[in-house]
Amino acid sequence: MAPHDHDREDLTLPDLIEGPTRDLTSARAAALAHSDDHEVDGTSGDPQGSQLHDQPGGAGGGPGGEPGGGPGGRRQEVLGRLPAAGGLYRRALLGAVPGLGGRRGRGRELPAVELTVAGVPVDAAHLAAYDRVCGFRLADRLPATYLHVLGFPVSLRLMTAADFPIPLTGVVHVANRITVHRPARVGETVDFHTYAENLRPHERGRQLDVVLVGSIGGEEVWRGVSTYLGKERAAGGGPRRDRGDRPTPPATTAQWRVTPRVGTDYARVSGDHNPIHTSKLGARLFGFPRPIAHGMWSKARCLAALEARLPDAYTVDVAFKLPVPLPSTVAFRAAADGAGWDFGLHGARDGRPHLVGTVR
Repeated sequence: MAPHDHDREDLTLPDLIEGPTRDLTSARAAALAHSDDHEVDGTSGDPQGSQLHDQPGGAGGGPGGEPGGGPGGRRQEVLGRLPAAGGLYRRALLGAVPGLGGRRGRGRELPAVELTVAGVPVDAAHLAAYDRVCGFRLADRLPATYLHVLGFPVSLRLMTAADFPIPLTGVVHVANRITVHRPARVGETVDFHTYAENLRPHERGRQLDVVLVGSIGGEEVWRGVSTYLGKERAAGGGPRRDRGDRPTPPATTAQWRVTPRVGTDYARVSGDHNPIHTSKLGARLFGFPRPIAHGMWSKARCLAALEARLPDAYTVDVAFKLPVPLPSTVAFRAAADGAGWDFGLHGARDGRPHLVGTVR
């Protein structure tokens, strides 16, 4: 990384569209080189890059597919390669900027599709870069959050489709649940499939879940469920947040200084180049006074602090509360309860909650 890259907080509009959307992790590029990917706008340049398979009763038969097919009569779309995240983000950004295409119409229902991609390798150099950014020890065993990053381009392809019911730009990641059935390791190749489900009202708009499943050798080894909120002006219905008194923050286990570099470094290793994390201009365009940390970085950093205490199989569930502004100092706490761990992240000075989670 050039020394000035992590300090670029005053990007121009062209920089915002072209700069932060590039995947600058050379190790990740090497991991994808086998695909000879020439994507520009998030769709394959090769007409054979994906294939549609309509299947009665849903999208079964894909990597790790549920027996009998997925719910909702989804059709299966098999991708010939892992999508390029940069082109997908460029398309989403251009569609959100006035005068450069405007916002496209959004579907009112979930897309009836399940995307699959097979044989995604785990690159040791990329894994090491991810471990360093998130605080994990360097090891061949993959952290629970790593397969979210590895398969993220497939989910991103789903979320940038024209009929996806909420726009990617400005979307809020409000919760994430990961189930590890058994550890994955460097040298294994992973098959992914992803789909959206459970579109529902919320007091500030609509929520839905994006499911990403990782399988190795036909066996599901990992499942992630990300809950996203799309804010809407004419919101209504759905559960309301508890607006009671804020509880006293629990005792602190550790404090971490979170710098603006966390946003740019995590974007590079994760492929999640949403400008609300990497640019002051990008953050302001979507209502934040300054960039905020990725929610999945916060989750990964908490799991890194518990790494030596985690079993081979478990579920880690988190709710993202208030954004972590960059820069800031956060306080981590963790407590064993017999069945697992309760943990959280809050502001070191004001006690404002950023994340609450459990390991079971």
